[in-house]
Amino acid sequence: MTLPGSVFSETYSQDQAYIRTRPQWLGLVALLTGLFLFPLFGNEGLTGILIVAGIMVISVVGLQITTGYSGQINLGQSAFMGVGAFICGALALHLDFPFWIAIPLGGVAAALFGSIFGIAAVRIKGFYMALTTIAAQYIFSFVMLKLPKEWFGQSAGLKLEPASFGDFSFDTDMRMYYLILVVAIIMVYGAWNLVRSKAGRALVAIRDNDNAAEIIGIDVTTYKMVAFLIGGFYAGIAGGLWAYYIRYIQVDQFTLFLSVWYVGMLIVGGMGSILGAIIGTFVIRILQEIVTHMGPQLADALPQVGGHIVFASMNMLLGAVIILFVIFEPRGLVHRWNIIKESFRIWPFPH
Repeated sequence: MTLPGSVFSETYSQDQAYIRTRPQWLGLVALLTGLFLFPLFGNEGLTGILIVAGIMVISVVGLQITTGYSGQINLGQSAFMGVGAFICGALALHLDFPFWIAIPLGGVAAALFGSIFGIAAVRIKGFYMALTTIAAQYIFSFVMLKLPKEWFGQSAGLKLEPASFGDFSFDTDMRMYYLILVVAIIMVYGAWNLVRSKAGRALVAIRDNDNAAEIIGIDVTTYKMVAFLIGGFYAGIAGGLWAYYIRYIQVDQFTLFLSVWYVGMLIVGGMGSILGAIIGTFVIRILQEIVTHMGPQLADALPQVGGHIVFASMNMLLGAVIILFVIFEPRGLVHRWNIIKESFRIWPFPH
C-alpha cells in the first residue's frame, strides 16, 4: 500500500510499525480518548450498545482468525462463546474464582472445545466444515442441558454476582464498559500481532492453498487446530465478559443465529482483516439497533405480523446485507476504506 508523501522506512522495525506518521498517532490518541471519555458524556443506552459491541468485537476478531485468515468456515462461534460463559460462571459461582481467573479459564475451555473441530478441519473443508461447526451448537446445547443441574443449572442457567477486584465491584454499566474496553483493546492488539507473525503468515498460506502450504513445509494439521483454538479462546473470553455483564447465563443466549450474525459481520467488514472485523461488528450493531427501535412502528403498521416483526426484520436485514455485500463489495468495507486512503495519498494524480 502507498505510504503518505515523504514517509519511507529506513529499518525493518520502521517497515513493520503499525503507526508511522504523526497524524496517525493523533488519530489513535483521539479515538482512545473518545472511547474512554464516552461514558462520562454519553447516555446509558449508548453505553450499553458499546458494551455489547465490545464483547462482540472480541468474538468476531477470534472468528476472523479462524475464518478470515485460515479459511476454516466456522458457524459455531456462538457455541464456543457459550462454553466460555458457562465455565466462567460455574468457576465463579461454585468455586469462588475471581473474575480475572475465571474469564481466562473460560477462554481456555472454549479453546479446547474449538480445537476438536480443528481436528475435523484436517480432513474436511468448505460446506462440510460448515456443517461440522453447526454441530457444535447442538452439542453445546445438549451437554449444558443434560449435565447435572448443580454444575451449569440446566434450563434454569446460572446467576452471577458482579465481578469485583477487592472492594471494587463492577456493578454498573460504566464500570463494566471500562473493563470490557480494556480487555477488547488487549485482545485486538494481540490479534494484530498474531496475524503479522510467522503463525499468521502460515494461516494465510493455508487459506490460500493448503496443499501448497504443506509442500513448502507448513504443518497444516497443527495450524488448522491452532486457528480453531485461538478463535475459540477469543470467543470464550467474550463469553466470560458477557456472563459478568448480563449476570445471568442461559443456553438460549448462544444460538446458531448469533453465529450467522458473526459471519455476516465479517462479510460486511471484510475477510482477512482485523480492522474489517471491528468495522463490520459496529456497522451490524448499528443496523440491529435501528431495526429494534423501529420494531414498534413496524408492528403498528403491520398488525397482522404482530410481535414477530422485529425478529423477521432481523432475518431480512441480515440476508439483504450479506447479499448486497457479496454482490457489490465482496471484500468488505475495509477494502473500500483502503481505496479511499490510497486515492487521498496519490491525489491529484489519477493512478
